Amino acid sequence: MAALSWSQRLRETQRNGFIETGRRKVHYLFPDGKEMAEEYDVTTDQLLVRKWRVRNALGARGQWQLEVGEEVSRPAGGLEQQLIQESSSNPIFMRKDTKSSFQWRIRNLPYPKNVYSVTVEPEHRRCLVKTSNKKYYKSFDIADMDRCQLPLESSALSFTHANNTLIISYQKPKAILQLEAEVLRELKKMKMSSEGDVECNTQ
Repeated sequence: MAALSWSQRLRETQRNGFIETGRRKVHYLFPDGKEMAEEYDVTTDQLLVRKWRVRNALGARGQWQLEVGEEVSRPAGGLEQQLIQESSSNPIFMRKDTKSSFQWRIRNLPYPKNVYSVTVEPEHRRCLVKTSNKKYYKSFDIADMDRCQLPLESSALSFTHANNTLIISYQKPKAILQLEAEVLRELKKMKMSSEGDVECNTQ
């Protein structure tokens, strides 16, 4: 029921979009002022980016917060920028989904697979990553599951390790797959141009 509620909310909110460089870009503006921006591969329909922005107490727009995808790195423009850049050897956590799974990649983790423990904590609605050598610890939620108020299942979680990268997968439940298919159908009904002329949907 909650998944249907989220689907209904998406349909009823104001949205517009356009196609650029092989990506279907969609912007949602919710009644509470929150904004969501998504980018899909036009050929595969794969979700590449999802980010959120909220207004502060004074009504000003905040910074975009990435939920899915990877930040585009920009060349440092001066000594100050170089000094505040993260070390390239630090672990990098990012989400990059597949059609059937939510998926996270943690780069720069050189330890063998048997060092890692990846578990679901259903009561806290989060996943937990830790190492037996106490070198890394990370907890994270699955925003899609929270929005749809779906329970987390340990059996859906798996992980592998290759090329200094820990890859964590959570199999999408049927309700999520149905929701994503419905959202795509709605987006494909929108008239999108490659010049930025958009259709605004304000049902």
